[in-house]
Amino acid sequence: MFSCDRDFDLRQAAKPFHDKLKKVKVAIFDVDGILTNAKVYWSGEEVGFNRFFNVRDGYGLKVLKNAGIHVAIITGGDSVGVSKRMRGLGLADELIHMGNEDKRDAFEKVLKTTGCSEEEALYMGDEFFDLPILKRAGFSATVPNASMEVREAVDYVTHFGAGDGCAREVMDMLRYAQDIVPEIEH
Repeated sequence: MFSCDRDFDLRQAAKPFHDKLKKVKVAIFDVDGILTNAKVYWSGEEVGFNRFFNVRDGYGLKVLKNAGIHVAIITGGDSVGVSKRMRGLGLADELIHMGNEDKRDAFEKVLKTTGCSEEEALYMGDEFFDLPILKRAGFSATVPNASMEVREAVDYVTHFGAGDGCAREVMDMLRYAQDIVPEIEH
């Protein structure tokens, strides 16, 4: 559930991380528990298990792409709904990695595909199997309800929760650090 904390200033929260965020050239996100609320539901045989996505996160992904930041997902799940959502947002097939909880190989592939180093990677995840990537990425973030071990391993724990704009919060921090202003279509 969205809560408005009028005292929370994301621009100020982002400032201590500007040096790391200025280096980011690829933003990589887990799906379940980051881009979604971590709940799945059955959508029938054709689609299988599906998820609810936050449209603010989706728009944020588009803004980053339009600004020249590579955007990728690495998720242990493998679902038709996730695949369609990511492709619908314009993510390149080679930057969509699904179906393996050991995410290290996918991380290496994203770096190779984009030509980016670990230091130039932002990664956001919430589960134990995200830890190897969270520890390697130049900037890492998670959500408030991630386990203590995950929260302790990251640079930043979001104000907003899973599927409730947490990814957009981190994307906006990246925008502030890199002076990215979304283009508004006329």
